[in-house]
Amino acid sequence: MEYRQLGSSGLRVPELSFGTGTFGGEGPLFSAWGRSDAVEARRLIDICLEAGLTLFDTADVYSHGASERILGEAIQGRRDAVLISTKAGLPMGEGPQDWGASRARLLRAVEDALRRLGTDHIDLFQLHAFDAFTPTDEVMRTLDLLITAGKIRYGGVSNYPGWQVMKAQAAAARHGWPPLVAHQVYYSLIGRAYEADLMPVGLDQGIGALVWSPLGWGRLTGRIGRDRPIPEGSRLHETAQFAPPVESEHLYTVIDALERIAADTRKSVPQIAINWLLRRPTVASVIIGARNEDQLRDNLGAVGWVLTADQVAALDAASDVLPPYPHTPYRQQAGFARLNPALV
Repeated sequence: MEYRQLGSSGLRVPELSFGTGTFGGEGPLFSAWGRSDAVEARRLIDICLEAGLTLFDTADVYSHGASERILGEAIQGRRDAVLISTKAGLPMGEGPQDWGASRARLLRAVEDALRRLGTDHIDLFQLHAFDAFTPTDEVMRTLDLLITAGKIRYGGVSNYPGWQVMKAQAAAARHGWPPLVAHQVYYSLIGRAYEADLMPVGLDQGIGALVWSPLGWGRLTGRIGRDRPIPEGSRLHETAQFAPPVESEHLYTVIDALERIAADTRKSVPQIAINWLLRRPTVASVIIGARNEDQLRDNLGAVGWVLTADQVAALDAASDVLPPYPHTPYRQQAGFARLNPALV
């Protein structure tokens, strides 16, 4: 397992991390992801630690707190051996203080997370979504207070637009508060929108990407193909409504390229898809998930080897799509490209 700096911070994280959305299994979305209890969670964490994977990601909204609670139970007695990343901001109830990123909400959310996790600090605390109702200065000052109090070590965001990331960084610089060091983002061979705005922001601001759903919400598991529709038992039957859309022909073009490389390398389709992500700029860690040991061990096989330049080029070509305006002309017109070749 390779360890990487998280953005411009001093925190070193493993190139693969483990997402605990499968712990608990409460509610229509998370029950489809998995139902691991503390006993099974401990076994999966054992396997991760044996492989050198030490970062475990969760959120208060995952199974309404059950994921954090089970993770806390599963790491009892070995807190110093792991890094914990959690998130808050999405609704946990209908009350006025049950959602968002206000100071009142975040202070309570962190205390609740610490209690469920059974720990005295969170290594990486991320705002789960952009809250348009709370001033940026209030959000960043609250993260500063939590860091100063030792409740959290580093702050980050998830699912943020680029302009809000820059507002947050500007506020931190203006007041001398700690900057954001992480952005948890959706990024995959069938979802490369991250590259248009958020990747350049990450490069410029020293913000490392923690990639969620690297297999495109289960579409790149190797079980789906041109002549293989979504199989029975696939979580996509339950979760497709929540997933970023992808055009069918584009999906199959990417899968075709993955299967050709799988045949050449004797690696699995998921291993190739994850390995491609690990070579992308700003990516600090790719978050893998698993409902059982076999899935986990296969995903762990994505590291310790590299795709060839030709294989990377083939995947790049198969997965490439024109970015939205204003990025499109930099790809289509020579005059634009001359002014900013980094966007080509």
